[in-house]
Amino acid sequence: MACLDWSECPIVESIPGKVSGAWVLKGTRTPVQVLFENLQAGMSIEEVIEQFPVTHEQIDGLMNFVARSLDKPPAYG
Repeated sequence: MACLDWSECPIVESIPGKVSGAWVLKGTRTPVQVLFENLQAGMSIEEVIEQFPVTHEQIDGLMNFVARSLDKPPAYG
């Protein structure tokens, strides 16, 4: 899978000096990578919401962005 361009995702931000510039959900210090790592490790979305300061709407927006990226044709180079 190609690398996602997170700058196109309206619910995330990367600010130099905030969490070392990692992509985080806007208004939080929660890195996108940490959310996906925990989901990959078997946590449910409900468990992620209990463990991190994120909302259902933020998780839904994140998943929708990832799902829409799968609609784009792959770029082979």
